[in-house]
Amino acid sequence: MEKRICEICPQHCRLAVGEVGKCRARFNDGEKITALNYGAITSIALDPIEKKPLYKFFPGSRILSVGSYGCNLNCPFCQNFEISMADSTFPTRKISPEQLAALAAELVDKKNIGVAFTYNEPFIGYEFVRDTSELLKEIGLKSVLVTNGTVAPAALKKILPLIDAMNIDLKGFSQKIYSILGGDFETVRKTIEISAQACHVEVTTLIVPTMNDSPEDMDAEAAWLANISKDIPLHISRFFPRYKVTNLPPTPVKKIYELVEVAKNHLNFVYAGNV
Repeated sequence: MEKRICEICPQHCRLAVGEVGKCRARFNDGEKITALNYGAITSIALDPIEKKPLYKFFPGSRILSVGSYGCNLNCPFCQNFEISMADSTFPTRKISPEQLAALAAELVDKKNIGVAFTYNEPFIGYEFVRDTSELLKEIGLKSVLVTNGTVAPAALKKILPLIDAMNIDLKGFSQKIYSILGGDFETVRKTIEISAQACHVEVTTLIVPTMNDSPEDMDAEAAWLANISKDIPLHISRFFPRYKVTNLPPTPVKKIYELVEVAKNHLNFVYAGNV
């Protein structure tokens, strides 16, 4: 039987009927490629918006944060690997878009402004994000994505009218780094460029010792972001040993502050994370 191509991310997995993609969450149901993890929630919490991190989007508010399982990158240092590297065998709680939107509305009196799709990669659950965001928009609540930015431009442009804010991971500033992760550097840059024209965008870079911690790389990254807008907030975060990378120490706090100063040469809002 003819295989179908998943159009959501640049991996473009070719899947036979019943076959699941590299992300462990999208599959060929016999008629189309869709999300195996639709409404399958592994994590849910009412978080401060700053935890996403979003510092310039309704600061002081809270947001209902939900995650599923799976990811379309394979970062050996993943800080959420328990769910991002999981598959459909991982325990989940089923929730519909209607139920999630209703829960978000119930929490407005606790300073909730909407839903953040986070903890694992939200774009691989594209249909659930879309359906929930449509409902949230109807009741005046916000939709936020915390994403690695590995999404096909066509799919991104379709969903952006429903999205109010994004925090996009920029893992490093070269294809060499993205090759380690199974990703595409130019795709992520395109995601940032397109999204910054459509919604509020903040960027996070996790600094992993010996991989992406040079001042030269940070200078190039910050200068590029400034060409989009000097007002894009950049969060420079510490790595802690996790998943397959346990042989490296946590990123020195001094290094984080050094890179913050480098980025401030180009950007107006630069923050040290996890220090």
